[in-house]
Amino acid sequence: MKTLGLIGGTSWLSTAEYYRIINQQINQRLGGRNSAKMILHCINFQDFTPLVDSQNWHKMGEWFSDIARRLQHAGADCIIICANTPHIVADTIRQNVSIPLIHIAEVTAKEILKQKISSIGLLGTKITMEQSFFKYSLSRSGISTLIPGQNERDFLHSSILDELGAGIFKEETRTKYLSIIGELRRNGAEGIILGCTEIPLLIKPIDLTVPTFDTTMLHATAAVEFALAD
Repeated sequence: MKTLGLIGGTSWLSTAEYYRIINQQINQRLGGRNSAKMILHCINFQDFTPLVDSQNWHKMGEWFSDIARRLQHAGADCIIICANTPHIVADTIRQNVSIPLIHIAEVTAKEILKQKISSIGLLGTKITMEQSFFKYSLSRSGISTLIPGQNERDFLHSSILDELGAGIFKEETRTKYLSIIGELRRNGAEGIILGCTEIPLLIKPIDLTVPTFDTTMLHATAAVEFALAD
């Protein structure tokens, strides 16, 4: 079994989901008392948010690359960033380590293609929705991306940082998310990407009838497949 190198803390709630999903799937596949071999480096989310607010991608890239190098030095066989937004510096990290980085958007695009969907709605932080790093992976696979309007993007971003990342899950917030998803569907989205690793803690499969892509589950599953590959 290969050793996974996880960068977590953005937020701790979704990082806990990665830890749970990966270990559950490893045990389901191998049985017995098997669990994942992993090295987890968690950052302080409070230190992360100012870089997001100021869009200081250079500093973020240096910071996460240093963590990735330390994980590699400690024996990790790959890098997993346990969140969508930090993947804006994924290419920088790849340039600074010699082990693979499993990219959350690339994993998601593969699953969307399997379901023969060509137009997808994307929910996440403003960075994930507005910057090109996530949408580029989709467009390379021939998938067009729809994002909510400006007011809705502002709402999603603030709810993720102020509520979901703090473990606060309000019914009115869930209702607003479902309304935004409904609008994306009316605009032509054949499916919806839950493109923030906290969103699946709020929105459950039972809430939706449209094909839904849980990036946390897809990414963690890809990590398991890497760990168990020959």
